[in-house]
Amino acid sequence: MGVHRDSAHPRVCRVHAWVWGCIGRGAHPWLYGVHWERVHGGCVHPCTPFWMCVRRGAPPPAPRSGSLSLRRWAQRLCSAAQGDTIFAMSSGHGKCGVAVIRASGPGCRAAVQSLTGRPEPPPPRVLALRRIRDPATAEPLDRGLVAWFPGPRSFTGEDCCELHVHGGPAVVSGVLQALGRLPGLRPAEPGEFARRAFHNGKLDLTAVEGLGDLIQAETEAQRRQALRQMEGELGRLYQRWSETLTQALAHLEAYIDFSEDDSVEEEVLSQVAAAVQALEQEVGAHLRDGRRGELLRGGVRVVIAGPPNVGKSSLLNLLARRPAAIVSPVAGTTRDVVELSLNVGGYPVVLSDTAGLRATADPVEREGVSRARERLQHADLVLAVLDAGAVPAEPGGLGEALGAVLPPAAAAPPPCVLVLNKADLVQDGGGALQTACARGGLPPAALLSCKTGEGLAGLLELLRRQLERLCGDPLAGSPSLTQSRHGHHLRACRAALARYGPAAGADLALAAEQLRLARRHLGRITGHVGAEDILDIIFRDFCVGK
Repeated sequence: MGVHRDSAHPRVCRVHAWVWGCIGRGAHPWLYGVHWERVHGGCVHPCTPFWMCVRRGAPPPAPRSGSLSLRRWAQRLCSAAQGDTIFAMSSGHGKCGVAVIRASGPGCRAAVQSLTGRPEPPPPRVLALRRIRDPATAEPLDRGLVAWFPGPRSFTGEDCCELHVHGGPAVVSGVLQALGRLPGLRPAEPGEFARRAFHNGKLDLTAVEGLGDLIQAETEAQRRQALRQMEGELGRLYQRWSETLTQALAHLEAYIDFSEDDSVEEEVLSQVAAAVQALEQEVGAHLRDGRRGELLRGGVRVVIAGPPNVGKSSLLNLLARRPAAIVSPVAGTTRDVVELSLNVGGYPVVLSDTAGLRATADPVEREGVSRARERLQHADLVLAVLDAGAVPAEPGGLGEALGAVLPPAAAAPPPCVLVLNKADLVQDGGGALQTACARGGLPPAALLSCKTGEGLAGLLELLRRQLERLCGDPLAGSPSLTQSRHGHHLRACRAALARYGPAAGADLALAAEQLRLARRHLGRITGHVGAEDILDIIFRDFCVGK
């Protein structure tokens, strides 16, 4: 077993050598009572009380069911032995009533003692009012709340502390500088708290991504989806699939290795095949969700399109409630794509205003029309704007005008909402147009006057319904895909499951490799990739070798 070497930390190297040497000898020391002590230049190592069974030479007890394996204990131990204590401001920057400064690592207890001048930190998970001082000069910096979270019951799984101080820039800067002057503490890198939580088993990768999405959420639907993912629903779904694959793979490998000894029944192969087929169908259904999670996370791309001078830019300004685009009676004013983000009924929308669609000799306008058609090809939803006074009030004429706006020969045209603008100029109030839309099988239509704002509520309701149809309810059903990497690994997993088919005379080892590949792709989504559980299931389910 190779030992990691680091000339800057000789004592850490000895920890590595001792731990991995135990593994190489097959030793199972009883790891308990690990105390962290600072030595020589901030390097840390486990010391008294040491592993008592090793000191006494006593035979180690058998590992308990559900406990961490020796290898995982060693990985955590060596990782912690090389860890620093990190700190950073967890609340937003700028002047505020309260600023939260977080620290995590083995030096947290000493940091709290130094900053508060108390021999012990506050009781765990209890806010305590303390005077915070500069350890170098004993000068008071602020009077705030201190919270102490001893590991492993903390966000990162390590010892953590939080300082709730007044949010003035001078106070925050003074506390951060005082922390930075303490030995063994350093500013955290971006995302390092979440990384430590992942490495210590507090969060899987899907929960980490959900945490990031929750911080970035701007709408109610985004918040609901991100909170659901951060709380582990998506990770538990993938973990259940991984456990199904692990069990199928363990049974298949047991059949390969022990079928000649009559330890495994013949129907194991059929049971594995049925489980794999059911899982393949479930993964396929999960992939066919219409990109709901991705649309909700990144925003639905809504493109405003139509002929020149029908009020597209006026509609953008009306929805944005500000003059975001230039409005002029001159046809062809909009040349480039004007884009902004909106919250429509709790759903995120990336709204694009485009150039009027027409044939033109102007090279600049022609480029604008080309960009407009390109946006239409990638739109999730189209707001097709027509002049209510210029289109005939009959289904055929409306359909022809709409066909000139939508992408030609599209295999799957995007959903569309027909916006009949300038309704204030129509004599009968647009009743004939509404009848024609209802009878002609056209997309849902809304009569609107961008000049007066009449009809805006009806358009927003139509738009909200279309967005709900595209994104779904983030709280209903199974959790949706939110990241493109999830889709990549799930498609690879499904392809491997589809290749599994141990017919008569087929090589079962190759079939097992497909299951192993599918399980590996699932593990890459959550960050859990390992082989130890397979052996556990083999011996649990078949008691091979007693």
